[in-house]
Amino acid sequence: MKQFRPYHFPPLAQFIAAGVAKRAQSSSSSSTTSPDEDWQSAIADGYRQGQREGYEVGLDEGRNDGYDAGHAEGVERGVAEGRQQALTELEQMAKPVDAMLRSLKKLKTEFRNAQRKEVVDLVGKIARQVMRAELALQPVQMLNLVDEALAAMPPTRDEVEVFMNPEELKRIQELDPKRARKWNLMADPTLDLGECRVRAGDHEVDAGCQGRLAACMAQVRDSLDSSAREDAE
Repeated sequence: MKQFRPYHFPPLAQFIAAGVAKRAQSSSSSSTTSPDEDWQSAIADGYRQGQREGYEVGLDEGRNDGYDAGHAEGVERGVAEGRQQALTELEQMAKPVDAMLRSLKKLKTEFRNAQRKEVVDLVGKIARQVMRAELALQPVQMLNLVDEALAAMPPTRDEVEVFMNPEELKRIQELDPKRARKWNLMADPTLDLGECRVRAGDHEVDAGCQGRLAACMAQVRDSLDSSAREDAE
C-alpha cells in the first residue's frame, strides 16, 4: 500500500505579506484601522488562505493515494478470487475424470481376478485329467497314496481298512495281487475313481486325489493372490 506523504504548508510569511499588501491597498482608501489591526487581519487572511490551499492539495493527494491503494487492493483481491474460481472449476472438471479412473481401476481389478480364476480353473482341470489318465494306466499307484496317508496317521495296532471304487479295486487286485493282499481293501460304490479312504481304529483320512488336488490348487490360488497384491502396491 502506498505511504502517505506529509504535506508542507507554504511559509506563513508568504501569506502574511500577501495579507499586508492587501490591507495596504485598502488602507490607501480608508485609514480608519490601526497598524496592529491590519497586521492581525493579514495573519488571519494568510492562515485561512494557506489552510484552504493546503486542504485542496492534501485532498488531491489523498484522493490519488486512496485510488492507488484501492486499485492495488482490488487487483490483489481480484487475483485471489480468480485463482479460487479457477481451482473450483478445475475440481468440478476433474470429478468426471476421477470417477472414470476409479471405474477403470475397478474393471482392471475385476479383469485380473477373472484371469486368476480362469488360470486356477484351467490348472485344476488339466491336473484332474492328468491324474485320471495316470490312474487309468497305473491304478496300483493308489496304493502309494495309501502308504502316504498311513504315514501321516498316528501309529496304531488296529486293523487298517482301505475303501476305494469297486472298479479300481478290481483292477488293482488283478495287476498287483501280492501288494493288494497287504491291505484290507474294501469296495465302496460311493467313491469315484481315484478316491480312497483309509481307516485305522478311530482315525480316518481322505487319501484320494481330489483332496490332494484341492490343497494344491489352494496353494496356487494363494500364490496368484499374493502376486496381485504386490503388483497393486
